[in-house]
Amino acid sequence: MNTIILPRAGGRLRAAAGFLIRGPVHALVRDRVVLVFALSLLALGVLDAAQLSVSVGFVAGALIGIAPFLLLAVAIAAFAAASGADRLIARAFSGSPGRTIVLAAVVGALSPFCSCGVIPLIAAMLRAGVPLAPVMAFWLASPIMDPEMFVLTAAGVGLGFAVAKTVAAVAMGLLGGLTVRALERAGGLRNPLAEAVGATCGGGFDPRAAVSIRWRFWEDLDRRDRFVRESLHTGAFLLKWLSVAFLAESLMMAWLPAESVAAVVGGGNAFAIPLAAVVGVPAYLNGYAAIPLLSGLLEMGMSSGAALAFATAGAVSCIPAAIAVWALVRRNVFVLYLALGLGGAMLSGVVYQMSGAPI
Repeated sequence: MNTIILPRAGGRLRAAAGFLIRGPVHALVRDRVVLVFALSLLALGVLDAAQLSVSVGFVAGALIGIAPFLLLAVAIAAFAAASGADRLIARAFSGSPGRTIVLAAVVGALSPFCSCGVIPLIAAMLRAGVPLAPVMAFWLASPIMDPEMFVLTAAGVGLGFAVAKTVAAVAMGLLGGLTVRALERAGGLRNPLAEAVGATCGGGFDPRAAVSIRWRFWEDLDRRDRFVRESLHTGAFLLKWLSVAFLAESLMMAWLPAESVAAVVGGGNAFAIPLAAVVGVPAYLNGYAAIPLLSGLLEMGMSSGAALAFATAGAVSCIPAAIAVWALVRRNVFVLYLALGLGGAMLSGVVYQMSGAPI
């Protein structure tokens, strides 16, 4: 019996090892974020070996500290995908634009779509004839906040800041939707889609299609498999970006003078909020990577309003998302999208700063 089982077991082990080498391990080796992280550690070891040990310890400790919240965030995202709850977003766009702008902004702030993932959904809705006003409301609100982002922001920065960012997401969505609605009534912004829409970062979605929700997704084999796949995908995504971000935070804390940060984006600089919003566009990596960076900047003296402006402007108008939007819509819509993103971020930062609300 043993002579039969052992070869089979050995074959399975070899097959599993081959899968790991061809699959996840190969993907990690080719992943640019992982490659940058590894090269950064290598360069740090050559240039400053003492700081390397400090930074590695900082990254490990930070990841362990945020692990419970990270696991919760992954579970939320995977559940939404496996149950089909993410498709409920299409219900926000049934009816006339005037009645759906508010709902679109609220649902956008709560939807589990990142700045890249929202692009194919936006394209599908515009192709389906959904008016631009509620689409813009959802478009601006969605990348700023989602359930998993709220949990991680509350853990990494503060509950007050997470609430303020959520309010800012809804407010910016409302500002964008109402502005577009006014322009549409004046006869502008017709045919918002570009003539040749390039490929986006995900598949399309028809908001008119029937929504199939199965809250007890574990009873379906395919949905269980999707839950596992989404968990692994989201977990790996968060882990690699947070590792890079924590490494950057450790170096920032070691090498960046606190007084320089306080002078540029601190409460004493009258232009801190607009500067933070403008800098947030090229400097913003993604919402998860921004969490520890914002935490470090706040500790160095960054004002709360500047932090909110940086986070909201970067989420809406970061370079990867802006490039996708440039290929998706006509130039006047693109310029309006950038103006609403930056203007809304600055306004949100000013209001938050003046309110004196705690972080």
